[in-house]
Amino acid sequence: MPTSAYYQRNLPHWHPEGRVLFLTWRLYGSLPATFAALRSARPFSPGQQFRSLDRALEKSMTGPFWLKNERIAACVVESLVAGESLHAHYSLHAYVVMPNHVHLLIEPRVELRRITQGIKGTTARRANQILARVGQTFWQDESFDRWVRNENEFERTRNYIVQNPVSAGLVKSAEDWPWSSAAKHPPRPF
Repeated sequence: MPTSAYYQRNLPHWHPEGRVLFLTWRLYGSLPATFAALRSARPFSPGQQFRSLDRALEKSMTGPFWLKNERIAACVVESLVAGESLHAHYSLHAYVVMPNHVHLLIEPRVELRRITQGIKGTTARRANQILARVGQTFWQDESFDRWVRNENEFERTRNYIVQNPVSAGLVKSAEDWPWSSAAKHPPRPF
C-alpha cells in the first residue's frame, strides 16, 4: 500500500503517493455569498455534489473573471505546462483555465503543496502585474483536491475537465477553447 499525506484546513486533503489527483482552485472573491447554502442543499454523492456546485459557480456572475484576460490565461497555461516539462513536478494529464477557476489532473512527483504554491504564487504575481494590482490576493487560499481511485474515474475526470468550457457554453467544441489541454491551437508563451 502506498504511503499518503493527510492534512486538513477548511477541507480535508489526502494524497496517496503515486496516485493521480484532480485539483480545482478559484480566483479570490469568486465564491458567491450563497455558497454555503448551495453546498448544504445538495443531497448527492461527493462527485455529483462537486459537479453540481461547479456548474452553479460557473453560472455565478459575482466576483472577478480575470482569467478572461488572454495574457493572464496564457500565463496560467504556461505555468501548468512548465510544472511538467521544465520542473518535472508532475505528469500533466489534463487542464483547463476557465474565466474564474482552474481544473487540473496530475500525477505529482513532489509534495502537492509545493506544486500549488509554485503555480499559484508565480501566476498571481504575473497576473497582478498585468492588472496593475501588485501585492493583492489573486487566488483563493485553499484548493479542492481529490485522488482518482481507478481508470474509469480517471477518464470521467479528464473528460469533465476538457469539456468544462463546452458545458459552460463558452465554445461548441472542447478543441476550440485555447486555455485547455484539448486545444487545437494552444497559446504561445509571451
